[in-house]
Amino acid sequence: MAHAQPRKMSELSFQRQDPVRWLMPPVLVTTGIKSVLAGIFGSYADKRELQRGLPSTVHSCDGEELWFDFVADVGDGFNATFSIASLLAAPELRLDEKTLPRGRILIMGGDEVYPSASAEAYEDRTKGPYRAALPAAEDHPRLFALPGNHDWYDGLTSFLRTFAQQRNIGGWQTEQSRSYFAIELPQRWWLFAVDTQFDQYIDGPQLEYFREAAKNLREGDAVILCTPVPTWAHAPENYRGYDIIQFFEHEIVRPAGAVIRVMLSGDSHHYARYEGTCQRITCGGGGAYLSATHRLHKTIELPPKETRIPEPDPVETIVLRETYPSEAESKSLANGIFRLPWTNPGFWGLTAVLQTVLALFLQIGLTVHPGGAFGEISVWAPAVFMIVLVVLMGVLFARYSPPGGARTAAGLIHAAAHLVLAGLWAWFLFWLNGHADGWVTGVVGIVGTFAVIGFLDAEIVALYLLLASRWGVNLNEAFAGQSIQDYKSFLRMHITTGGDLEIFPVKVPRVCRDWKINEDRSPGAPWIVPQGELKAELIEKITPVTRVPTAGGR
Repeated sequence: MAHAQPRKMSELSFQRQDPVRWLMPPVLVTTGIKSVLAGIFGSYADKRELQRGLPSTVHSCDGEELWFDFVADVGDGFNATFSIASLLAAPELRLDEKTLPRGRILIMGGDEVYPSASAEAYEDRTKGPYRAALPAAEDHPRLFALPGNHDWYDGLTSFLRTFAQQRNIGGWQTEQSRSYFAIELPQRWWLFAVDTQFDQYIDGPQLEYFREAAKNLREGDAVILCTPVPTWAHAPENYRGYDIIQFFEHEIVRPAGAVIRVMLSGDSHHYARYEGTCQRITCGGGGAYLSATHRLHKTIELPPKETRIPEPDPVETIVLRETYPSEAESKSLANGIFRLPWTNPGFWGLTAVLQTVLALFLQIGLTVHPGGAFGEISVWAPAVFMIVLVVLMGVLFARYSPPGGARTAAGLIHAAAHLVLAGLWAWFLFWLNGHADGWVTGVVGIVGTFAVIGFLDAEIVALYLLLASRWGVNLNEAFAGQSIQDYKSFLRMHITTGGDLEIFPVKVPRVCRDWKINEDRSPGAPWIVPQGELKAELIEKITPVTRVPTAGGR
């Protein structure tokens, strides 16, 4: 469907969205429910199994060389998403006095929308911004997308309707018919994008698809493997995810004599490159909140010691070569969590309600009641219930983190801090009630709890997140709670006529926040342009990746 070029912001075909506030109660509840449902129904009604009846095209791209792009974790707030989309859509990108042409292919590496998938969310957070960045193009760059966990929250329904029906998104041409794909690239390079659905397994129809694609592989071909999650980075804590990569490599790639030279993923919203027998790159800076880099493993042994693969590969040590932001920047950014009550005002309201209920029940328990032991027990029952609930919430919240002994202890300490604050406040109100009129206690209790105690309780959460994150507990939440828009990134890649792969990691230190309608009315011109400069820089210079491994496996 064609969309008219707008003459003012109100005429846009989509609604510009603010960044998702991940600790707002509605987002916490709805995302949590959809995550649970996706896990349950994904096991019993796996959309990948149903894709067997869809066309199983193996795609190709001709030419002696190729420029193409990789971006992941898009579809969040407009400012960040459109900043990256506009750079990807630009005819060329100038970095360190080198001009890089626009990619002929754009690979979206997972989580194309936040906080959960729906037709409206895709339109407002992804399709709309990318259409506005490239309304039309004579060469029609091709767009392929791999689903991440957020795309799975409606069972892939909206994802398949958006990316698997060969419809244009502005000047971008979608081409795939399934949630996974294989592309034959120039100079005997291939790109395999595997849908692993929550790191569980690879379904039968998908294995059949890649086995058929692998029949075209030859001895000495090189593969770029895209996965929704950087399983290599999580291997020390979760070996099952990396087992999927090993299985795929043993089952599909190696029997044909080919070799995986690069692994790409998003999911973690930063840039991190590990070097070993191949380049393993996480680049999830397409629009979502920034993730930390200061807790990444400096070295990782692969495959992990614990594995289900009968004949695992020989152990190699991969080394973390570069991150964006840097370790020092990441540590500094973690301190911003103390802005939590302002970045997530609904969370301030949630803690205020929690403290109000706790203070009320504790005051009831402190009041002297006749009726003997059974009467006193019944009076204290609501307070005991809330205390147990707070402890459970603290422990369960900490268990969102990777496995480790510190999680339960951190959750108990976190819960204890909330209970101490509630106990002190209840005691003060109980004391005040004995020294002032009842209406004074009521006003102080209501106003004080919401304006002061609720704020202090939110800051207790912030302090907990800051301290616990130093031991890797709730590190993701410490950054998600800030919804940091800046420090974005994507990859521009080039297969040269000589057969090497050049990788240019691009960073955007600060996304644009002020936009205006473009006065250029030509068909391919972006609808919206920044008011001021949108600066892109090179994160690092990477040695070109050869198609055939050289000495030492590089």
